Amino acid sequence: MNLLNNITFNNPELFLLLILPLVHALWHFFSQKNTKNVLSFSNITLFSSKKIIKERLRHLPYLLQILSICLIITSLARPQTNTSWEESKTEGIDIIISMDISVSMLAQDLKPNRLDASKKIATDFIKQRKNDRIGLVIFSGRSFTQCPLTTDKKSVVNLFNDIKYGMIDDGRTAIGDGLGTALNRLKGSKTKSKIVILLTDGENTTGKISPLTAADIAASDSMNVKVYTIGVGT
Repeated sequence: MNLLNNITFNNPELFLLLILPLVHALWHFFSQKNTKNVLSFSNITLFSSKKIIKERLRHLPYLLQILSICLIITSLARPQTNTSWEESKTEGIDIIISMDISVSMLAQDLKPNRLDASKKIATDFIKQRKNDRIGLVIFSGRSFTQCPLTTDKKSVVNLFNDIKYGMIDDGRTAIGDGLGTALNRLKGSKTKSKIVILLTDGENTTGKISPLTAADIAASDSMNVKVYTIGVGT
């Protein structure tokens, strides 16, 4: 980018004042040219080099004065740059991961078991979501929020690592409640994209809300939440 192409002046009319130092410089140049210097030395060759240097330096103070006047006039014209800065904003997604921690998640068809395998998948996913807010819900026969929506990925990963069977004293599976609690965490979200990722290995065996009812609420115009169910196990 050429910076000079982006400079404007608030008072460009003041550049007319540059005529004054220009006229004075021309007058000074021609008056000095017509002045005859009388040498008082008999040996011109001896002092010729010193004379040339002295003659050239003699005009330096005057040239600096003219340059200073030109710079003052330029500053009074108030130069400004037109360079504009655009702020780039990337809107993330609000994601709630709702994880089944019922007794069936201890099955070892996935190594070391379904629960730990699910935790590994989830934590790897979280680390890739740089611009998103992530929250965590866990459920068994009941459900509760383990972590509200946050951009602090390190804290969410640590909370995932702390998940274990028995945190909820009920071995049954309330998928509808797990989804419902996740939807409640997204109620106040103002982002355009809201997602629930449901990690479960079984069928709904208990709960206050059926999975179909919770899914209908998620798809309603008031919520507009996409639900992705990931089946765990073989």
